Order: sequence, then structure tokens, then C-alpha cells
Amino acid sequence: MSPRPKSGHSPATSAADSSPDSAAISDARSAPRSRRWLLGAVPAACAGLALGPLALSAGASPDTARQQGAGGKDAAAKGVSVTDFDGATEAITDVGASWYYTWAASTGGTAKPGDCEFVPMIWGADKVTDEELGTAKKEGKQLLGFNEPDLPSQANMSVEDALGLWPRLQDTGLRMGAPAVASQADRKGSWLDRFLSGAADRGYRIDFIPLHWYGADFGSGAAGQLESYLKAVHDRYRKPVWLTEYALIDFSGDQPRYPSEQQQVDFVRAAGKMLRGLDFVERYAWFTLSKKASPTGLYDGNQRNATGTAYRDEGAD
Repeated sequence: MSPRPKSGHSPATSAADSSPDSAAISDARSAPRSRRWLLGAVPAACAGLALGPLALSAGASPDTARQQGAGGKDAAAKGVSVTDFDGATEAITDVGASWYYTWAASTGGTAKPGDCEFVPMIWGADKVTDEELGTAKKEGKQLLGFNEPDLPSQANMSVEDALGLWPRLQDTGLRMGAPAVASQADRKGSWLDRFLSGAADRGYRIDFIPLHWYGADFGSGAAGQLESYLKAVHDRYRKPVWLTEYALIDFSGDQPRYPSEQQQVDFVRAAGKMLRGLDFVERYAWFTLSKKASPTGLYDGNQRNATGTAYRDEGAD
């Protein structure tokens, strides 16, 4: 998804929106919807940045946060999705992310923090241009494919159209992430299944599979449900997985339903521990950094909230 309403998503869940338009941020989640193998070392976390006025939780320094989970997958895997807001650069560093993306080919109005890795995205068919592809090649080493092409409110692409455009993305020479579908990535005959079959038939390169997951069950079993979905996708395709959007949101009704803050905090902790235990999960990124984009955001303005603190601290256990 991108910070825009959408409808439809993964098993036992629903999904939220995602598009690169900053104008859509304020009404994100306002509409119903149903729903590691790295080429090089990733920085342990985004470092080398003065945090300025960003508010930190009591007793935790930025350096301490960057060291939590350091060494191996813990630090390398954790990232976050970002929309522009005052303090975004500092927040990326504060939350201990080693990478981030913006649903676009460039980092936009958010200055890149220190040595944190930016991962570009080609969001949809209209972004397959020489300019956008050139920007992506300049900005990153890995590329996220089309965003939820299976949803009319997102990239809205047929499998055939996506396959027809894929060689242009592949020609960037970047490490390639498949299109990130909203749901049913583990199902035979689904959008992703047909795309990957078509790509294999044509000899196209797919290096990893980005996934989105939103849980409608706010109880203690949510992390287990997410784990089951990730394992099912990996078992089917045997490729590394990036979980590029996840949170607890129920899109089954007329309006999205959100958990309590404590329920979201508990999920962040349980899911983080689970994700670090799956060797096929290269990376994961919470949806999203700012509450201006979604009620699931980790920061209220430039102030880290309880969910943000939990996400920052996960990996310390």
C-alpha cells in the first residue's frame, strides 16, 4: 500500500494504502478495503546524524538505539516506510532503521540520514520512464517493483502489463524485488503466482519477494498469523522475503479499525522477535514512520510514541 486508501489484502488480514503522493497522506486509511540475501553489507543502523530537537525516550541515547540488535540480521533487517514530514530524517535515525523507502524512485523531501540505505521503488506503470529509472539507478542498489498492482486503488496493473514493463526495470542492473501484492501471495493462480511464473518463462530476474500484511486479529496470535503467511510464501517460491509493510489494521468494515496502543506495542515486540528468527526474511519495514500518514505511525510530529519506542527497542532482548 502507500499512504492512500485501498481495499483488499493478505490472509486473515486486510491491507492499508500506499501511494507516493504526499497530498494523500492526511486521508490515509480513510477508505475501506478487504483484504536476506544482500549484495553488500547493510549499515548496522543509520548513523552519523545529529538528532537535533527530536524527542527521545527517557534513558535511551541515539547511539544505544543504533547498537541494539547490532551484528547480523537484527540490525540489517529493520527499516521503515517514510513520507515527508518535519523531523523525518532524524526519526529514521532515532528509530534505529538501517534502511528506508518512500514509495518513489527518490528520497524526496526527506534528506538521507547518514549511511542509512535508501531503497527506490518504481510504483506503477506511469513511473516506468527514463527519468524515474535513471533516478532509481542513481539512488539505490536494490529496487522495489510495482506497488500492489492487484488493487484498483494502487498500481492497478494486469500481470501481462507488468511482465511487459519488467525488462525496463531489470535493465537498471539493480537487485530486483518482485511487485508487492496486497494479498494472496501464497495462493496458486494469484496475481503474484502468475507474475512469477511468467517471469520464469521469460527468463526475467526476481531476486526477492516484497510482501504486505495487515492483521485484523489484534490478539496474541497476530504474530503467528503473520509468520504462517511468510512461511507459506517462502515455501512456495523459495526466494528471500522482504516484509515491506505490516501493522495491525482491520479493513473488513466500512472504515478501518485500529488496535489500542498497547495491542500495537505487543504486536511490534512479538513480530520483531519472530521476524529475526526467520532466516529467509532479509528485511522488514513497519507501516509507517509518521502518524500524519497513518494512525499506525511511530511518531506524533517529531515525538516518538509508545509504538515507536517498541519498534526502536525491538531486538534488544
